[in-house]
Amino acid sequence: MGHFPFFPAVIKGRRRRSLALPLGVLALLVGAAAPVFACGGLIGPNGAVNLLRTTTLAAYHDGIEHYVTAFQFAGGGGEFGSIVPLPDVPTDVVRGGDWTLQRLVLETDPPTVLRAVGQSFAEDAAGAEVLMTRRIDALDITVLRGGANDVGRWATEHGFRLPPDAPEVLEFYASRSPIFMAAVFDADAARERGQSIGDGTPVHITIPTENPWVPLRILALGRTAQERVEADVYLLTDRAPAMLPMPGSVGASGLVLDHFAPASELLLDDLRSDEGMQWVPDAAWLSKVRVDSDAPDLTFDLAIDASGLGQPSYVAAGLPAPPGTIETIDRSLIAWSLTMTLGLVAGVLAWSVLFRRPRTVDGHPA
Repeated sequence: MGHFPFFPAVIKGRRRRSLALPLGVLALLVGAAAPVFACGGLIGPNGAVNLLRTTTLAAYHDGIEHYVTAFQFAGGGGEFGSIVPLPDVPTDVVRGGDWTLQRLVLETDPPTVLRAVGQSFAEDAAGAEVLMTRRIDALDITVLRGGANDVGRWATEHGFRLPPDAPEVLEFYASRSPIFMAAVFDADAARERGQSIGDGTPVHITIPTENPWVPLRILALGRTAQERVEADVYLLTDRAPAMLPMPGSVGASGLVLDHFAPASELLLDDLRSDEGMQWVPDAAWLSKVRVDSDAPDLTFDLAIDASGLGQPSYVAAGLPAPPGTIETIDRSLIAWSLTMTLGLVAGVLAWSVLFRRPRTVDGHPA
């Protein structure tokens, strides 16, 4: 699946007296609207840490999904972060370029899951497997493999304070892809590095996958029924993509297609000139999907067919497949049917060999 940047999955507060609140952090493929994320924060020993804006690009080319995102913060101290679902195991996580995200915003906005809510994680989880660790400026990143219980226990053991709906949402993702990324931002270390208010740490995640996938449901994690989710999803694909659900269609509550056109040559040249962006093709399609939804209505993800010719996966979108589609057929039934068919064919061939009548010429064997 095409499974990714920093969503408000979980918040981490290691230090004493810290209070974890839902952060408006995007993951894997989305850019956030500034008014929303200015409200997210964590109360630490030295005051409040506020994320000013998080913008994320999800690009897909030659079977590789590229996620570029950044944290931007103001004030406060201590540590905070999130856990992000990924579609597959990344081959690398590195520091992103300096202007890719800003350039995308300029292009489209020129200046003028399965358990009861509150259920705790099981105590018999086998444990999450750490696949990769990276230190990028003041950001500590850990890529994990595990089920919802495994990742939930790992998070709590490492100081994360999980909202009540975390088990349900983590199960929603783990049932489709057991890969997660934990990102911890140290505001104190950022200040020691000379990062000022509004500065961000860009991160570039490279993930081989069949098709891109944008996790949207996780944006509603920890939000009340009265809260809204607002974000921007930027997609860069070789061709005009097919999406599920299609923004503006029935069942796509809160999704609006703001931009859907070939990317300009100037944009692609600018993106290609940034650090780590040499893979950007000579021609591409730029899409921008705006998320503006009541939190309880955001129960799905955004599945994509990058070719634009096929049907995006209902499984990747977290939606039930209509009756009669291949995704509704039990795989065990398919395997059983195939076995029976092959057995029948083999039986017919054996019968034809054992019981075929010998050829004769004028009544004599040939």
